[in-house]
Amino acid sequence: MAEGLRFELLGPLRALCSGVEVPLGAPRQRAVLAVLLLQEGRPMTYEALVDAVWGDRPPAHVRNLVQKYVSGLRRAFATAGGEPGAEPRLRWTGSGYLLTGADIDDLRERRALLGRALAARDGGAARDAVTLAKQAEAMWRGEFAEGLAGPYLEGERRRWAEKRLMVLEARLEAELELGRYHECVHELVRQVAAHPLRERLVWLLMLALYRSGQATAALLAFEEARRRIAEEMGSDPGPALRALHERVLRQDPALLPESVLVS
Repeated sequence: MAEGLRFELLGPLRALCSGVEVPLGAPRQRAVLAVLLLQEGRPMTYEALVDAVWGDRPPAHVRNLVQKYVSGLRRAFATAGGEPGAEPRLRWTGSGYLLTGADIDDLRERRALLGRALAARDGGAARDAVTLAKQAEAMWRGEFAEGLAGPYLEGERRRWAEKRLMVLEARLEAELELGRYHECVHELVRQVAAHPLRERLVWLLMLALYRSGQATAALLAFEEARRRIAEEMGSDPGPALRALHERVLRQDPALLPESVLVS
């Protein structure tokens, strides 16, 4: 099989040929490529591409810019090296611009790792699941398509930030079930500082603190979260966080794992 370009979007967009980064042109040209990569082999109309990259106020000469950037990407693919016939192909199909022979390789590999993590979890191999989830997290080099402008990519960036946090929360919860309370406390403190209104992270931090023998610190974490939520949102914490707070207050024995209860 011919070796082609490797594309990555779990951070700034980059294309690699035999480990060497390929120049992809100006930021808007790179944004065009990122948008087309995310179509995963589906054609994209000219109008949709313009909306995705420039929004509802494109420049007057936008058609010339699109043609310029498409030509620039074709040149970049052709001069990147690699085996003959392995380069991506970007063409107009009559119904839209179509990019073929190109995958978002780091995203595909991340999905495979998470699929294996889920299979390991469902098979009772919790430690293997955590290890695989950590490998998937380590693939991130920054924000999704970091630094590229345009409404489509900004929306994708928000969507992937949420997906990334959900995976992180699931992995940390699994680590807590494995008894890694002290290690999780340190990581959760950092994550709550980075995402102070993320109630699931506060919930996990409170549980990690309580299970590591720091009930007072768990209650303090709740009070700090309640203050932040009141100041920023004008509301109270959600029912899950309030329920955990009440259980910590009454020292609910069910909050402790069985190994702690019988020791």
